[in-house]
Amino acid sequence: MSDNIEYASAKQKRFKTKLINVLKKYGIFLVLVVIILILSIVSPVFFSTRNLLNILRQISVIGIIAVGMTFVIITAGIDLSVGSIVAISGVIATSFAHPGDSVPLAFLLGGLVGLAAGSLNGLIVAKGRVAPFIVTLGMMTILRGLALVYTNGRPVINLSEGYGRIGGGYLLGIPNPVIILIILLAMGVFTLRFTKYGRHVYAIGGNELAAKVSGINTRTVIFGVYAIAGVLSGVAGVVITSRVMTGSPVVGAGYELDAIAAVVIGGTSLAGGVGSILGSFVGALILGVINNGLDLLNVSAYNQQIVKGAIIIFAVLLDRQLHKEAQ
Repeated sequence: MSDNIEYASAKQKRFKTKLINVLKKYGIFLVLVVIILILSIVSPVFFSTRNLLNILRQISVIGIIAVGMTFVIITAGIDLSVGSIVAISGVIATSFAHPGDSVPLAFLLGGLVGLAAGSLNGLIVAKGRVAPFIVTLGMMTILRGLALVYTNGRPVINLSEGYGRIGGGYLLGIPNPVIILIILLAMGVFTLRFTKYGRHVYAIGGNELAAKVSGINTRTVIFGVYAIAGVLSGVAGVVITSRVMTGSPVVGAGYELDAIAAVVIGGTSLAGGVGSILGSFVGALILGVINNGLDLLNVSAYNQQIVKGAIIIFAVLLDRQLHKEAQ
């Protein structure tokens, strides 16, 4: 009799463990599907092709930043400077994007500025051994100030039509920002899942000391993740400024919080070692779908901030609970 009870208990425990693992792996996709179904019912306009493409275009900038942020957070780091990198990259790119200027050069400059800023973050974190929160918080302020000084606090205008097509054009009916996002998502997934560097990123997030003992050059890998986050934020700066046809020194304010929210909602642990690019994309989609749905339902922007904050807290609590149950 006791053997039957123990067998049933063990079977129940295995089922619970499998369920938790399934929820950890696919729960975020289920949440997205449920939200889409609910919004499709309450708003007939929501599930139209035009609106869905609009959602993808709206989340493209945060999605691009979130790809880089995923690398950083998997190593148990954080980057609060990405919004300011968007601003400084955007204003420098647009200052070389007037009629008659080279569009590829402007795009390249935006990416290089982001790379330089991210590399500086990585150098101080990896070599200086300063906490990422402190480094990137200081860099956030410095870069925002540089963007304001560079433009004298005024937006850069009179941009070329070619530059505007980066963020405002279409290819085969798909918005260009969405195409750029898809390409960067594919590159991010490949790097994390199929390269030695990606395995090292996960190893450092799981246990940096053990990774170092096993022969991984932890400083180089950590430097790299901040450089990646920087260059992608630079690309995001080009995309958003070309879309609005203005290089504003205040653009990107709060983007770091949206990107972190997307990554955390997507299942990447703030403790490091766990996460995926696709999960972060789904997290960005969830935020975009909710914002779009609330707009269609005429919910005020103030209330949308409350909903977004509640979702972030819930995602972190759920992540902690699932990890606790799995142990």
